Amino acid sequence: MRLHFVSISIIMETINKGHIQDDILASGVTYASYRNHIDDLLSENKTTGDDHSEDMIAYTRMNVQRMKRIDKTAVIASELLAQLSHLKQPQTWLVISEAWCGDAAQNLPYLHQMAEINQAIQLKIVLRDENLELMDRFLTHGGRSIPKLIVVDSSSKEVLADWGPRPAAAQTLYNDLRAQQLPYAEFSTALHKWYADNKGHDLQAELLALLQKIR
Repeated sequence: MRLHFVSISIIMETINKGHIQDDILASGVTYASYRNHIDDLLSENKTTGDDHSEDMIAYTRMNVQRMKRIDKTAVIASELLAQLSHLKQPQTWLVISEAWCGDAAQNLPYLHQMAEINQAIQLKIVLRDENLELMDRFLTHGGRSIPKLIVVDSSSKEVLADWGPRPAAAQTLYNDLRAQQLPYAEFSTALHKWYADNKGHDLQAELLALLQKIR
């Protein structure tokens, strides 16, 4: 897969957003722990957060299947692989997520595989609804949209950049679908079809541009 650059001005922010506290970073869990936590909750017919309705459980079960599929099929493009491999500055990739979030399920497996390429990158995941003060520092058009990736200098704890909640093209589609006021099933099907067709291409192109910008 060869990356073609896309406009990411809507999604990617590299403005100074201060520092991340040590206690927040310490509370983050690994991708494996996050997945195990979701499985444990589902065994009790629960999901993350306070809403354990049938719909939320169904979304979560579907997201587990999405993550399993992407874990097996994801391919990291050579340009991004090279950029990640040569990264020397230790970074913490802090991701705000929830188990029921479809966009998180579509993007987290790729972020995990990217982080695995270089030991200088440590991926940590925190739950949105348990960290609203953090979430409110990284809103998207005033909303608590997830997933949100926050790239942190591991030494200084300075925020270097952030990305999310979805690639720019997916965000444009999302905005268009919302404007049409489609039933949720149609809305969700269209958005997840975009992800299935895109196969992580735009996410990787945007992460490559982000890393090059903060290099």
